[in-house]
Amino acid sequence: MTMTKRYRAFWNDAVIADSTDAVVVDGNPYFRLADLRTEYLRPSECHTTGPWNGVAIYYDVVVGDRVNPDGARYYPNPTPSAERVRGRVAFWGGVKIEADRE
Repeated sequence: MTMTKRYRAFWNDAVIADSTDAVVVDGNPYFRLADLRTEYLRPSECHTTGPWNGVAIYYDVVVGDRVNPDGARYYPNPTPSAERVRGRVAFWGGVKIEADRE
């Protein structure tokens, strides 16, 4: 029997993502868009470019009246070497990630 790993992202006591289909790159799980609670995400003005992954678009994580600026990043058109994160979001900036076996 194969065990599935379930990842959850939390911030300000809210679950902002929950997935059994996350892609882990350098220890960071990347969640499918379908696994996000989009009501907690607000587009940010921030964009960065990296040689490995390409252009990242950021989202603020907003729970109640608390804002985690640029707490989520998304690669809409990653470089060929980062293709596996296409259509996925990773979190940082204090967002807590938990992983459980199912």
